[in-house]
Amino acid sequence: MASSALAATGMAVLLSSCTQSGEPLSAGRTSAASAPVRLWPERKPAPQPERGRGENLPAAVPGVPPLPSGDIRKANLFTVVKAQTAAGSALGGGPQFDSATTRKINACAAEPERCPVRKPQYRDLTGDGRDELIVGIESPDHSLALWVFTLDHGQVTRIMDAGATPLSVEIANGDLILREPTGTPGYDTRTVYAWDARTRTMALRSMEFDQAHSASPAPERTPAPERTP
Repeated sequence: MASSALAATGMAVLLSSCTQSGEPLSAGRTSAASAPVRLWPERKPAPQPERGRGENLPAAVPGVPPLPSGDIRKANLFTVVKAQTAAGSALGGGPQFDSATTRKINACAAEPERCPVRKPQYRDLTGDGRDELIVGIESPDHSLALWVFTLDHGQVTRIMDAGATPLSVEIANGDLILREPTGTPGYDTRTVYAWDARTRTMALRSMEFDQAHSASPAPERTPAPERTP
């Protein structure tokens, strides 16, 4: 009986030593990682699309005087906007404003209260330490034409041409971020444009659904009344 008690005591000590705090515990067997399996490997990949006169090709804006100073802030905003508007189709991807909006753009200097061109913004988007010019032009349908211009050897050059109906336009770490409404309640579309040194444009980097910033906060809970003893 004494030997059995000693054996049981030794077994209890052994078991307790295996479960002390800090000891590694097994999580069980894990499945082995597998390499991706390509479906229809015999299928030929689709050819790369030819890059023609796309909307975000870099293009010097004709009719705008060069700026040897290297400071794009010294470019006349309305000169740049009117030149881009007039040459939009020739540069490729230019938004097609209706005639009423075009007239308002051309009359911005004389009628600033009716001007659809928003206040210019200057931010360094290319990472070279110099600001780019960001232009937004409102249309009657609340869409926004977004243009970004930089200086290339003193010449005003368009590096982004996009249209959106944004809830907001943001700059974060040199990226230009658009939030647009979707047909899914509680979600927005978040589109990010970033400088691409290879194409020398603000290229589309990502587009994703994201939780809407404008979503209503959850209602506050009303605390339960205190019970009287």
